[in-house]
Amino acid sequence: MWYSGKYDRAFKEVMLKEENHDILKLILEKIINIKIEEMQILNSERLKDNLHIKGQRLDIILKTNIGKINVEVNANNKEYVHYRNLAYLCDIYTHDILVGKEYDGNMKYIQVNLSYELGKGNGKINKYMVKNEKGKIYADNFIIYEVNMDYYMDLWYNEKEKEVEENIIIVMIGLEQKELKRLSEKDAVVKRYMKELDRVNEEPEFREYMSYEEDQRKITNSLISEGIKETSIKIATKLLEEDIPIDIICSSTGLSKKEIEKIKNSN
Repeated sequence: MWYSGKYDRAFKEVMLKEENHDILKLILEKIINIKIEEMQILNSERLKDNLHIKGQRLDIILKTNIGKINVEVNANNKEYVHYRNLAYLCDIYTHDILVGKEYDGNMKYIQVNLSYELGKGNGKINKYMVKNEKGKIYADNFIIYEVNMDYYMDLWYNEKEKEVEENIIIVMIGLEQKELKRLSEKDAVVKRYMKELDRVNEEPEFREYMSYEEDQRKITNSLISEGIKETSIKIATKLLEEDIPIDIICSSTGLSKKEIEKIKNSN
């Protein structure tokens, strides 16, 4: 399996490499529409020797001339994702806004979320700020940009060449290997990005980490499925005791008629 930039780990392994900071800079400038003159990875020393540790959270936290920027990649749109990402940005914010420390209102605290499964119809980049119900801004230096990657992938899959060319630096992030190779024929930056992803995918430590993550995901899903199944069996048993028709028990629990008959016979 080849891991694209849709995978948080693969994207960040590429972008945390010093030689690729200019690519990350181009991506961020396209999203937030502000020129970045200076950029420094704040957590590079902490992560330098620990990029492949199992369970190690891999952050991109930047110090720039406009403020601090946190970059996150969200492969899905599960309910907890927004809460988790907000917690990350709040953590950075609160570590800087200290009692007794002179406050700099010009320092921005920005999070850029490259998010999938939002649906192509939900805009391309949504900007969130702290406001009241009338739209009055409470704090103008706390900003979240949610990039709807489904919108940009739709440009590619529907062959909207002009729009793809205009947004090529974002479109490339979500493409698979064959697609990225096609796009790289048109752009030198895309070609560099593809080569860096190839490099990361060839690293044994990276592949070991991704295999571990996949195993953990399967274990988690299996445990969740087992828990759901156990609960369904308990409900079915109770409904059988109440002489509820099997068809209704099937629709209520998601169990098959065969499974319910087995429960009935075992009791």
